[in-house]
Amino acid sequence: MSRDKIFDNATDLPGDFEFNEEVAAVFGDMLNRSVPFYAEQQNMIKDIAKRFWIPGTRVADLGSSLGTTLINIARQNPSIDQLIGFDNSNAMLDRARDNITKAELNQRVTLANADLNGELDTLDLHNTSLVTLCWTLQFIRPLRRDHLIKKIYDNMVDGGALIVTDKVLTNDSNMNRFFIDFYYDYKRKNGYSEEEIINKREALENVLIPYRFDENFELFRRNGFEIVETFFQWYNFAGFLCVKNSKLDTAT
Repeated sequence: MSRDKIFDNATDLPGDFEFNEEVAAVFGDMLNRSVPFYAEQQNMIKDIAKRFWIPGTRVADLGSSLGTTLINIARQNPSIDQLIGFDNSNAMLDRARDNITKAELNQRVTLANADLNGELDTLDLHNTSLVTLCWTLQFIRPLRRDHLIKKIYDNMVDGGALIVTDKVLTNDSNMNRFFIDFYYDYKRKNGYSEEEIINKREALENVLIPYRFDENFELFRRNGFEIVETFFQWYNFAGFLCVKNSKLDTAT
């Protein structure tokens, strides 16, 4: 796995953050060093997938990047035979195809190009019982988020679930600063320099736009999801579980 050093040189910065070839080449390392409890969240996602997937339906990952979430879900749940990932980065799609091939999952996992900030005409979500948006919704322009969430809900079968993991804001500005400070400490412990932290923050400033907790809850509920809960939180990172028309079966 190549090490992420994209933002370590102030004289050769890439401008606004984008999911290009340079980022795709180091994205695995970037996720592991930048997303707190990344592996644990992936484990939770595949456990939730096992509970909410309905036989005969599909699983979709929006912003599938390297294909990690799809591969993890497919490996843990051999019965799920229709998984599809959508991304608008050709560099990410190429690497995801390689990873899916290496995992010998080509017969179950497919990929497609779709721009989640666009009109969503190429985003085929029919007959899904599980949709994942892992660190993706924060990159969707706020004015387009309702359109995306509504499309997910309308195409999902009853009893299905949407999993969203994202950066979040709190309602208190002081608490936001505390949480961000704790997050930057986390990145320092994982080997990022002060310069890298500052440079990446500036590159993400107009690209990654987090919502407050209440804004996320309102977004999911006003577009149809009857049950919305958090299943994970670490300071300014959170995971949301949104369920359509379901009385949860708690039997084990």
